[in-house]
Amino acid sequence: MVVHTLPVGVIQTNCYVVSCERTSHAVVIDPGGDAEDILALIERENLIVAYVLNSHCHFDHIGANGEIVAATGAKLAVHPAEVQLLESGGGAALFSLPALESPRPDIQLGVGQRLVVGDLTFTVLLTPGHSPGGVSFYVEEGQAVFVGDALFAGSVGRTDLPGSDGAQLLRSIREVLFALPDDTVVYPGHGPATTIGDERRSNPWVGGC
Repeated sequence: MVVHTLPVGVIQTNCYVVSCERTSHAVVIDPGGDAEDILALIERENLIVAYVLNSHCHFDHIGANGEIVAATGAKLAVHPAEVQLLESGGGAALFSLPALESPRPDIQLGVGQRLVVGDLTFTVLLTPGHSPGGVSFYVEEGQAVFVGDALFAGSVGRTDLPGSDGAQLLRSIREVLFALPDDTVVYPGHGPATTIGDERRSNPWVGGC
């Protein structure tokens, strides 16, 4: 598994381009902006993009959906509880930003669903709380999970936005993400990568688990 991290958009959201080393088939997770940079990487690495995956549909995670889908022919996949947010511009208006347009999803994600990309399998984990239909993508072969804004290094996603729920977010972290092996690398929507073990032991927002 090859992971490229690109901080994109107005608040430098982590966009991940994740590819199978053998086949060069890939996914783009949370293309929040700067489509030209994402597409340049895809072209440079000669990648074949199968899916654009949104962990959730806040504006800073969907800003380049349309351009990436149009350029690559990839299928857009989101959880059904996020579709209304996707279609309303990702909540950009709350921050006095222009509403964003995105294609409608081709795939509505469900818990346990598996998306096979070359030798990699992206398993959908339901991790709401920051957003009603927040999901994470677990890749067992790569010992990695892409969590959007559910969990950060030493922190958790904000829960003061419409549709967010602090208690639900903590359940998602403790019952779903912390069920993964300790050496699983956590790739968050903002900031540096961490591991499940490190966050279980020391994340002050979650408490010892």
